[in-house]
Amino acid sequence: MPSEKQVRWSQLRVGITVLVALITLAVLILLMTGTTGLFTMKIILRAYVDDAGGLRTGAPVRLEGVDIGNVVGIRVVPDAQRRAAPVEILMKTSTKYEDSMTTGCQASLATAGVLGEVYINIDCRSVRGGAPLQNNAELQTQQVPQLEDVVRASQGTLQNVNVLVKQLSDILDYIQSGKGSIGKIIYDSSLYDRANATLSQLQKVADEINSPQGSLGKILNSDELYVKVNTAIDNLNKVIDEANSGQGTIGKFLKDPSLYNNANKMVANGNQLVADINAGKGTLGKLAKDQAMANKIDDTVTRLDNITTGLDKGEGTAGKLLKDPKLYDNTNDLLVETRDLIKAVRQNPKKYLTIYLKIF
Repeated sequence: MPSEKQVRWSQLRVGITVLVALITLAVLILLMTGTTGLFTMKIILRAYVDDAGGLRTGAPVRLEGVDIGNVVGIRVVPDAQRRAAPVEILMKTSTKYEDSMTTGCQASLATAGVLGEVYINIDCRSVRGGAPLQNNAELQTQQVPQLEDVVRASQGTLQNVNVLVKQLSDILDYIQSGKGSIGKIIYDSSLYDRANATLSQLQKVADEINSPQGSLGKILNSDELYVKVNTAIDNLNKVIDEANSGQGTIGKFLKDPSLYNNANKMVANGNQLVADINAGKGTLGKLAKDQAMANKIDDTVTRLDNITTGLDKGEGTAGKLLKDPKLYDNTNDLLVETRDLIKAVRQNPKKYLTIYLKIF
């Protein structure tokens, strides 16, 4: 039988073997599940979204499609009522790409293919400059439609299309049953008969127009209308000839030289009047050309302006009447005293209306 020492040594070797195996298994698990490397420095980043969208802990974090870390925590923050995006996502990323990740980068939920897993994608392409991200920094989030949103939207569209198809089917059934205007046009034989009768009547009207019967037929086929039109044209030519020869009222307006002379004389008188005004002749000419009169008018306007200014400033008798408050006060006092005097006379008329006679 083995000794106790040999048993203990065997147990120790088994324990060491199990421990080494566990350590190896843990390292393999970290290497298989981690994307940041075992000995690479890491930082924690935070992002807030309104819906996790099936994201799980351990999902990859990618920068422009390159794995740089993993999701290490997903939770609903306690102050969710004060946030528009209540779901907090914690990410552990490698500092190997810290030069590419700066403040202003945006994180979004993405799906690997149509039915692939959900992961975090960090987009820094639109960022120019900025400080490198520090540990526990918060990333801005970019809302991207999830597959559920697309399916939900497509379901609504399909429902609308289904309703539209059903309505079109009802309309076609209604038309095929001969109901409504379109149905009656297609299936009502009486409508065809009426249309055929209308076409027959139109054909009859056309035949009558082509024949010398009826008003339109006579207009188109009778020589009498042609003769009347020809006569009217001859009369019009006669009127034009008379006007050209100076006969009649229109001819005199066009050909009588006296009308031209009178108009010419009127224009000449107008030109003479304008020339007299420019020369300073007459009343209008003096008003337009006489500098002395212009000076008088200017002087008058200046005096009126001075008078108005003086009145506005309260200068002179008229100005004081308009602006001096003493006049108003004195007048007011006079009215008050007069009112008091009248009141006193009414109350004791004997005091003021008694007549005393003295005889020397």
